[in-house]
Amino acid sequence: MNSIATENLAIAYEDKLVVDDLDMQIPKGKITTIIGPNGCGKSTVLKAVGRILKPEGGIVYLNGDDIRNLTTKEVAQKMAILPQSPQAPGGLTVGELVAYGRFPHQRGFGKLDTEDKKIIAWALEVTKLTEFETTAVDNLSGGQRQRVWIAMALAQQTELILLDEPTTYLDLPYQLEVLELLDRLNREQNCTIVMVLHDLNLAARFADYMVAIRCGDIIQHGKPDEVMTVEVLRETFHIDAVIVTEPRTGRPTCVFYDLIKK
Repeated sequence: MNSIATENLAIAYEDKLVVDDLDMQIPKGKITTIIGPNGCGKSTVLKAVGRILKPEGGIVYLNGDDIRNLTTKEVAQKMAILPQSPQAPGGLTVGELVAYGRFPHQRGFGKLDTEDKKIIAWALEVTKLTEFETTAVDNLSGGQRQRVWIAMALAQQTELILLDEPTTYLDLPYQLEVLELLDRLNREQNCTIVMVLHDLNLAARFADYMVAIRCGDIIQHGKPDEVMTVEVLRETFHIDAVIVTEPRTGRPTCVFYDLIKK
């Protein structure tokens, strides 16, 4: 079953059509990574799927339902989306930011009840942030801040999380910290994860399913070894790549590439 599907999706910025006639399926309960060059429409597709950006045409299906027929609250109860480099208001503590994830489930004046507090505590524990609950988000490292945003998404109690470049500006250890957390959430909580990633090797290492996009069109989709190929990377990025199988993970890895001379 697909968690997300698009049908003839068209997306534009002002008068410029960025994505046209896109049919895409995202498998349920898996980690999907979307790759492609800058400006190809990766983040645009994610925003349209997350209903941040209104499509020019076509349909987005969420668990088989036309997303246009769902209320904002219903969408927020089923799907969390983390934009690239999110910013928290100054002075906000970790616990306060994570608590925002409970808003789609609250009624009346939005006061946290016992169940809300239990879920917030669980989200902090899963992301190893319990000891930072009263710490200002501004005082955390980049990797820790990204974990706080993921904890907020977990507190939202959705079965689907969309992330736009969750490793942007993070050092290598923090990149692995965030991606290993998402991998664990997928395996232990059966959470469907969809990520836009620039790093091809990380995208292939952590994905069950990959989608390669160029100029708003899908070049290839499938398992990592079906997408991380010389031919697909040539068409997607215009590079001549050397792909090997990494012995520890068994995943395809790009060890060298050249620009294709025109």
